[in-house]
Amino acid sequence: MLSAARIEAMIHFWNQIQALMLSYRHAFHAGNPADVFKHAVLVALVRAMQEKPRGIQFVDTHAAAALYELNDAETLKNREFDAGIGRVWSSPPLHPIMDDYLALVRHFNPDGRLACYPGSPMLLRQLLRPNDRLILCELHPAEQRRLQTRFAEDGQVRVIAGDGYAALKKVLPPQGGRGLVLIDPSWELKSEADSLTAALQQALQRFAHGVYAIWYPLIEGRDIDLTVLPEKLGLNQDQWLDMRISFPPEQRLGRMRACGMAIINCPYRLRQTLAEWHSTLS
Repeated sequence: MLSAARIEAMIHFWNQIQALMLSYRHAFHAGNPADVFKHAVLVALVRAMQEKPRGIQFVDTHAAAALYELNDAETLKNREFDAGIGRVWSSPPLHPIMDDYLALVRHFNPDGRLACYPGSPMLLRQLLRPNDRLILCELHPAEQRRLQTRFAEDGQVRVIAGDGYAALKKVLPPQGGRGLVLIDPSWELKSEADSLTAALQQALQRFAHGVYAIWYPLIEGRDIDLTVLPEKLGLNQDQWLDMRISFPPEQRLGRMRACGMAIINCPYRLRQTLAEWHSTLS
């Protein structure tokens, strides 16, 4: 039996973890270079999966808010969107992957002025077909309320309040047999890689042929190493795709020097397209 002191120490430790997890607000970083890369890949994945007519269940494990006003105090604090979506907002045609992503962002700014940025929940919702479904998971109470308010009357969207990793046990496998899971944590906790690995191990047992997209940062002095994941998860080379981009000095986000998107079970025909696009970013 645990002693009272041991129980108290465990409660204190958990409270510290909760405080760290709830301190992160994506609004401070909305539309930054990492978002541009991550969301362009996400849109390409959705488009590739929708080439087949059967419905898809999309799951966003760390959804945050759906839409960010770029004149809010939170987004203006660091103005990270200037180095991200702001740099490419008025660009001439780039690559089809970027052009498709930018067209979606422009949908939310119909007057042509960059005033708001759609997060992954809103991008995914915009892409849903009538037979697709979207599940949004969020731990932060304020973000939960925003999601629940925005999608309260939307029959294609379900909001789950709580830990997105735990929610995967409830929502996988999807009824229709097709699904994409976006995993985009804050990576503020040192235990995040372990939590991610454990969640993916369980998810793949339930839904081995699902598509999983994992965003991760590369931070000076604390790089996130996902190179061990394929071996830990028992994946072969064809099941794993890992793309990284480095940020030039003017686009660096504090100590974040680069970021990556790791994809499990990437649609076959998309792999080459992503590789071609990725080569233009190097």
